[in-house]
Amino acid sequence: MKLVIQRVKYAKVEVEEKITGEIEKGFLILVGVEQNDTKEQADWLANKVCNLRIFEDENEKMNLSLKDVNGKMLIISQFTLYADCNKGNRPSFIQAAEPKKAEELYEYFKQKCRELGLEVQAGIFGAHMEVEFLNDGPVTIILEK
Repeated sequence: MKLVIQRVKYAKVEVEEKITGEIEKGFLILVGVEQNDTKEQADWLANKVCNLRIFEDENEKMNLSLKDVNGKMLIISQFTLYADCNKGNRPSFIQAAEPKKAEELYEYFKQKCRELGLEVQAGIFGAHMEVEFLNDGPVTIILEK
């Protein structure tokens, strides 16, 4: 699994002109699922992201987690994180998991984050989504397990 985590001041996602998820301060997380990914990897990533200290403390040092700042998560599925552009100009998505498996692990990851005490908003798996956000920093972290 691959996560692209962006520290944001706000983020929202719309499907067919309806907001399906919206947060203020927190993380916008794009989630890609690869063919051989497991629930154990999703567990590790959920624990890591829920405790990731990338918000600034009073000394302007990245030292605070989402829980410390009462932040929220907006989690979006994005199979294009596994695009292979090495050959030609058209990306290949052969490494991305089949939709059924990808959706299962995406839903599992969201639930694990909720179980760890965070508020989670989300897009709709497989839908065409429009995502709007204001990256704070900018801070963008990529995690892969």
